[in-house]
Amino acid sequence: MTDGRSRRRVDTRQRLYEAAVELIAEQGFSATTVDDIALRAKVAKGTVYYNFKSKNDLFEELLRHGIGLLTDAFREAVKGLPPREAVGALVRTQLEYIRRYRAFAQLLLSEMWRTNREWHQTLILLREQAIGVIAETVQAGVDSGDLPADLDVRVASAALFGVGLVVAVDWLVFQPERPIEDVEESLLAIVRRVG
Repeated sequence: MTDGRSRRRVDTRQRLYEAAVELIAEQGFSATTVDDIALRAKVAKGTVYYNFKSKNDLFEELLRHGIGLLTDAFREAVKGLPPREAVGALVRTQLEYIRRYRAFAQLLLSEMWRTNREWHQTLILLREQAIGVIAETVQAGVDSGDLPADLDVRVASAALFGVGLVVAVDWLVFQPERPIEDVEESLLAIVRRVG
């Protein structure tokens, strides 16, 4: 019985995450109400509050969930690869992630600019985790001589993360018919020219 309840709770939270991210991406955080989220998730309003203390709590957990998935995907993608191949794997992984979680990517992109939210410190920490995986890969490239010795690893890693995010959202919004391989190759061409 406990296992069934646990599974239901995970499923309910996932539906709430999905509903919240879609609504917030569509109409913004302030305009999205708990009633809207419950309606979209097809649950009672009380179910939202049973799972999360508040709308802000739900949003902060949503950030943890979404960026955690991306960070885990980054770690898995680079495992055992030499630095140059690992950078390519990071680009591909980010594009695939954003294609799969498009609304979350749009939400993340908009929230990174809002520094007055109560979850801003959480967002900074989570962003650092994702960029940290990129930085480890870039540092390995510098250490192996595959990337220039004078490369600023933190700036290069943040740039790779940011450019990937913006380019992927732009691709999906304005050129969705373009194959992912074309977008990936264009991003890698920029990386190769810098490296």
